[in-house]
Amino acid sequence: MSNTVFHAADSRGKANHGWLTARHTFSFAGYHDPSRVHFGAMRVLNDDIVAGGTGFGRHPHDNMEIITVVLDGALEHADSMGHKQAILPNEVQVMSAGTGVEHSEYNHNKDKAVNLLQIWIFPNKHNVQPRYDQRVFAAEDRVNKLQLLVSPIDNNDEGLKIHQDAWIYRTTVEKGSSIAHQLHSKDHGLYVFVINGKVNIEGQKLNKRDAEGIWNTDAVIINADETSDVILFEVPMTV
Repeated sequence: MSNTVFHAADSRGKANHGWLTARHTFSFAGYHDPSRVHFGAMRVLNDDIVAGGTGFGRHPHDNMEIITVVLDGALEHADSMGHKQAILPNEVQVMSAGTGVEHSEYNHNKDKAVNLLQIWIFPNKHNVQPRYDQRVFAAEDRVNKLQLLVSPIDNNDEGLKIHQDAWIYRTTVEKGSSIAHQLHSKDHGLYVFVINGKVNIEGQKLNKRDAEGIWNTDAVIINADETSDVILFEVPMTV
């Protein structure tokens, strides 16, 4: 029998810094819950809203795979590798911090907030050369199917590459439709996060920003009670 954990949207940690409203699925910064430190290799899932003209100043990271998904607005990224560009909705950015990288993230617009998901995944190889990639993933290409956003670095597919045996998918499941995902390994789990909409997984109802982790299973079927925007993280359960 599969194992599951349900995380309601309003159970997440919350921080309001004025310029930043953040919701933390897992322990982060001033929010700590010993039962919610990580889900397998996924260490961070932050849902951030950054006010116009503000952002995160230059700060360092090392030995972490960092993935940014912009949901609304535009985020301006700059880093010590020389990259400087905006990330827009339907774009995904990956950054392998490796031996060390510094970056800043600012709202690209002065008059509109930006909403982003930032995900941190533990790497399976330490002290690699830092790397960066970014790509547009067309919304029409994920209707009632899984759109691969991120995949392991040695895989020859369309996913942006990270140093971990992990996959990230996004899908828009239309009302009354279902989508199934076959896990790559019995050692993996799947964390399902509802960006918008209402779905159910084997009777567990998930609304906007709710999430469920499932492991010790071969496959997961997501049923849409209304048209829903969903992101899926398949990660090793041991790190």
